[in-house]
Amino acid sequence: MNYSKKKRNSWTDHYTHKAKKDGFPARSVYKLKEMQRKFRLIRKGDRVLDLGCAPGSWLKYTADQVGKGGHVVGVDLKPVLISLPAHVQIFTGDVFEMFEVLSKLAGAGYNIVLSDMAPETTGHKSVDAARSFELSLMALTLAQKLLLPKGRFVCKIFQGENFQHYMELIKTTFEKHKNFKPKSTRKASREIYILGFERR
Repeated sequence: MNYSKKKRNSWTDHYTHKAKKDGFPARSVYKLKEMQRKFRLIRKGDRVLDLGCAPGSWLKYTADQVGKGGHVVGVDLKPVLISLPAHVQIFTGDVFEMFEVLSKLAGAGYNIVLSDMAPETTGHKSVDAARSFELSLMALTLAQKLLLPKGRFVCKIFQGENFQHYMELIKTTFEKHKNFKPKSTRKASREIYILGFERR
């Protein structure tokens, strides 16, 4: 059997097939759905910033949750190719070079910042965790600048030696926080989602 095909098929599971059936480009949508059901993160009329938004599953789901009265802005280095409603705007490029643009689009600020960003993995846990920490730190910095008071934050991070330091930063930024690992996360994954509530 061709190795690349075998490797690709090994990542295919129930959620992969379900995403295709439900019209989403990636299985990651079910992680956000779990968080939404449990914590009601996204609300009608919200202004949302989605960091690392490709291939668009979180954008599509979030657009439905905020409704036509909301506004969703997505940024990724990779293009988003799916069709999305008019109240979604997408930018292809480095999110950390777009601060001024993202700030203007939000008006007074965003109600919630979502980050599902992940580094290109190397297979070395410590290296991958360090790279994930850097992305997560950048996402938190943007959230600190762009979130409205009482705003909410969701960020994926790989657990590693910097994890506790990151949690301390979360605690100083938000009144409340939760660590959450969705059931739809792959068992072998070291990723976890940090949720911040009520930005100080």
